[in-house]
Amino acid sequence: MSSVFEKDSTYIASTYKRFPICIASGKGSEVYDENGKRYIDLGSGIAVTSFGIADAEWQQAVIEQIGKVQHTSNLYYTEPCAELAKLLCEKSGMKKVFFGNSGAEANEGAIKAARKYAAEKKGSDYYTIVTLEQSFHGRTLTTLAATGQDEFHRLFQPLTPGFVHTPANDLPKLIETVHAHKTAGIMIECIQGEGGVRALDEAFVKGIAELCAKEDIIFIVDEVQSGNGRSGRFYSYMAYDVMPDVVSTAKGLAGGLPIGAVLLGEKLKDIFSYGDHGSTFGGNPVSCAAGISVINRIDEQLMAEVRAKSAYLFDILGKAEGIKEVSGMGLMIGLTTDKPAGEVVNKCLENGVLCLTAHGKVRLLPALNIPMELLEEAAAVIMEACK
Repeated sequence: MSSVFEKDSTYIASTYKRFPICIASGKGSEVYDENGKRYIDLGSGIAVTSFGIADAEWQQAVIEQIGKVQHTSNLYYTEPCAELAKLLCEKSGMKKVFFGNSGAEANEGAIKAARKYAAEKKGSDYYTIVTLEQSFHGRTLTTLAATGQDEFHRLFQPLTPGFVHTPANDLPKLIETVHAHKTAGIMIECIQGEGGVRALDEAFVKGIAELCAKEDIIFIVDEVQSGNGRSGRFYSYMAYDVMPDVVSTAKGLAGGLPIGAVLLGEKLKDIFSYGDHGSTFGGNPVSCAAGISVINRIDEQLMAEVRAKSAYLFDILGKAEGIKEVSGMGLMIGLTTDKPAGEVVNKCLENGVLCLTAHGKVRLLPALNIPMELLEEAAAVIMEACK
């Protein structure tokens, strides 16, 4: 047994069922284990390494910032923090940004913004957040409460109160649920990642946006996994032609360094006052410098390439033996397979391709710039594993 495996087993909390490989190095969408075996990476650290491993532009931005200052706290201004916030607002249509460390923290901030707005406008008893069944919003007690999957709730009761769940793509039921509670906000993922890589129906998303606008309910879109180019749009809500009041994002934002962000629209841009919210490491200048290097490159040319690669995978895998359905959007793809998803992923691993699972499906989250030849090679391995 590898000494790394032994140390991990001895000293790391047993919260992860790891694959039996130790990744030692990599470049782009290719990684190598400690024995030198090569793998094509179709997981990108669960949608985090947006431009792959050891990306040169990302590296340079991080190294330059580390040489200047690695941390200041939010008691002082830093240029990377301000510049990344400007870029995010310009590309999203949002107005202001709060930076944190993770997707769960971003979702907590979005929930706080919605509840404060509702309390000020309607009264402190308007605090309910409506989310969808099969959603996933994080692993803190509050974001677990927001998550619409009972399997995540069992061992951690009591969860934070004030959350109710309703079926995806059932607008009448959602409206009924909203009217049965004093609702502060509706929070959705346009593409449910951990819930099976399933894109919501366009009419459903537009119906939520219209309901929120009509009844002054805060519309929150969780773009933690689907954001920052992953969907083939800068944010997935753009594919639905809606504008949320709040957007949460993280994962691919800094290409591999910890960061989360709450993007506040016109209605909520000034909702937070001094002391309402905070994060010691939020807006860290190194993470923000990394984020600038990522966000500056997510342009329409790259998004067109993401959509083209997505169309290729939907087409070739949709016709493949042993694959029942291809779902998702952009380079956030789920495969329903005849064989158990875990069996397919393990076979791919044996043959040098790293895939993931989600809710009984094989999940693919390659780097946004994965070369087409590597995508074709990996698709051939997946198809063989599914036979």
